[in-house]
Amino acid sequence: MLSARDGYQAKQPAMVVLEAEFGGGQGLQFCHWLRNQGFPLILMLSARIAESDVVAGLNAGADDYLKKPFGIQECIARIEPLTRRSRHIRSPLAIDYGDLHIDLVQRRVRYKGDFIDLTPQEFSLLYILAQAEGEPLSRIDLLRRAWPDAIDNPRTVDTHVLSLRKKIEIDPRHPDLIQTVRNVGYRICARSVIPTHVEKSVSLAHSNSA
Repeated sequence: MLSARDGYQAKQPAMVVLEAEFGGGQGLQFCHWLRNQGFPLILMLSARIAESDVVAGLNAGADDYLKKPFGIQECIARIEPLTRRSRHIRSPLAIDYGDLHIDLVQRRVRYKGDFIDLTPQEFSLLYILAQAEGEPLSRIDLLRRAWPDAIDNPRTVDTHVLSLRKKIEIDPRHPDLIQTVRNVGYRICARSVIPTHVEKSVSLAHSNSA
């Protein structure tokens, strides 16, 4: 599944056609990861036709669910409404928080013009906090949205937040950007937020080639 994630991050398609059985049954997990990366439209294909399977696919983040076997005309009929929707989606290229610049395409961060060396997990955590635009997120919610694998230890979030603060805060002991919300979790300070947007073209990424 790592190669599929790398493929998505390199191509940044506006729509993904994904098989639920992709990666030996990891399609739902990959779908959930995709949904947390930004704004792709997701059409899920599956031979599993039970109502519970359809609901699981939609709950994982799919915009539509197409049962196998299907005809080419039905597939086109499902894709066309999604492509029409994608023409109206404006996805952020970057977000600025004062001196902090988050490049969502290259997945890089600059502070006062200097690049900050973040691990992939640190970047994902910062990105999810940025998406919330100042709304507090619980540790459980951050684990669910920012971590690719199921982790049930909320203290993992604390460890990564501490590491992030050491890299991007002027005074990590008195953080201004990543703030602790008592009895809730964390939020990013929403002052001086300037998102830069771009229109995404439509492209298809099939799970077998990702």
